[in-house]
Amino acid sequence: MKNIVLIALMLLYISCNETLDNSPASIAELVAESFYQGDEETLKKHTTPEGFANFSNLMKMFAKPKSSEMNFKIIEKSIEGDVAWVKYSTSYDKIPGVFKLVKVDGVWIVTVREPKEKLPF
Repeated sequence: MKNIVLIALMLLYISCNETLDNSPASIAELVAESFYQGDEETLKKHTTPEGFANFSNLMKMFAKPKSSEMNFKIIEKSIEGDVAWVKYSTSYDKIPGVFKLVKVDGVWIVTVREPKEKLPF
């Protein structure tokens, strides 16, 4: 029963996704949630092809978290032109993560960071 409710809520969330704001922070939260829950369809929609390949490979190496509470929190964010950075924390990781987002056709999507790429914070 619990799984049915969770799946129904996730489907509702995904179906309402078109009305959500397209800020880098909300896209970062959506990508983190889809990564941890193994939702490849949503992940693919909100990442570049390179980003999706990277996340997809990582998802195969990690087990899905048992806790349904991600507790996603924005620590810091920076937007400069068509590039945004979002530093975040979740209850699943002890170390904060950083997403690099690029604006493509007016929509923010997560992409891969280059090795040794300088962060704005």
